[in-house]
Amino acid sequence: MPWKRHRLRDADVWAEVDAAGALITDEAGRVAVVYKREPNAKVYRAAGRNLGAAADATIEPDLGSAAPAPAAKPGAHAKPHAAPRAKANAPAKLGDRLPADAVHVWTDGACTGNPGPAGLGVVVLDGAGRKEHSEYLGHGTNNIAELTAVLRGLDLVGDPARPVLVYTDSSYAIGVLSMGWKAKANVELVAEIKDAIRRFADVRFVKVPGHAGVPENERCDELARTAITRRR
Repeated sequence: MPWKRHRLRDADVWAEVDAAGALITDEAGRVAVVYKREPNAKVYRAAGRNLGAAADATIEPDLGSAAPAPAAKPGAHAKPHAAPRAKANAPAKLGDRLPADAVHVWTDGACTGNPGPAGLGVVVLDGAGRKEHSEYLGHGTNNIAELTAVLRGLDLVGDPARPVLVYTDSSYAIGVLSMGWKAKANVELVAEIKDAIRRFADVRFVKVPGHAGVPENERCDELARTAITRRR
């Protein structure tokens, strides 16, 4: 059950949405909302018309059990709920129904020792187009490499009006960039990436399993480790 950050009057809330990020309303036009990102958070129902776009409109699965919708009136058809998602500590996951015209940005960071020599790899897919980027970062941490890979990937997207899907196996990167985690380190780098994200109309993060045979994730890992090996 996906939830997306919205603005309700003067408060940030999470509203129930379908896999494409659209609000799920009952026959009365109301939406299930929660004020806290917690599994057992109390669920309220608010008029969909009162919900506005949030500055950080991320999507998060499994935020708690939704309140039951009121019984449908005779002859009325409530909108169906999206199929439940497995909890992945990420706004979306592989296999979700995502924008068909999106630019797909695959990223990965690597570090020999932590900290140690660090590198990153990026693959950008735009229709039949493909860009690859491999970069040595010098001495750093794995988290710095993962974050910088996201930044480089966004830099390679030419049209900020297009929806962008950023694929990463880093729960840390997703947490500090899209889930409200407070960055205790790498504060300036996180702020720089958030500024870059704000330039785009729609950026969504997709959590992928690391070292699990996902082709583009494996390619990004190869590019990152090659950068370390060749020190360039």
